[in-house]
Amino acid sequence: MDYLSIINKYYPENDALRQLLLKHSRQVADRCLQIAKKHKELPVDVQFLEEAAMLHDIGICRCDAPSIHCHGTEPYIRHGVIGGEMLRQEGFERHARVCERHTGTGLPGYEPETLEEQIVCYADKFYSKSAPDHVRSVLETAQSLEKFGHEGVKKFLSWSERFD
Repeated sequence: MDYLSIINKYYPENDALRQLLLKHSRQVADRCLQIAKKHKELPVDVQFLEEAAMLHDIGICRCDAPSIHCHGTEPYIRHGVIGGEMLRQEGFERHARVCERHTGTGLPGYEPETLEEQIVCYADKFYSKSAPDHVRSVLETAQSLEKFGHEGVKKFLSWSERFD
């Protein structure tokens, strides 16, 4: 699968949102690949992991978040579900599931289940599109998740023990 052809379909060349999406997605993909390389004992589909990481935020183009160049109509919290719908239309069910399951540490009904879903969800938490040059620490990330409830923080910290 050529993930760039899918990104090209929805994001025009030289668009600020495209550049932000590519930077953020590459950061997440690189962290995912580092985890897979460090933990060879994990039965991870590395090619799929990279593709899914590069496409996990494909739905942001349809959301309203002007501070990060998103000028769609949907609430930003829905970007994962929207991305899942977009990738299903492209015929990529496994990638769609990663999109749907990466927000927070999983929204109700959309918790990461597979190892690849968990790794992308985990890696994504270290990078914010609103501060693209900053890499959060585990502590900063845990603190940022606290506003959504302590269960998500516990899940994130358990992933940290497993993946770092």
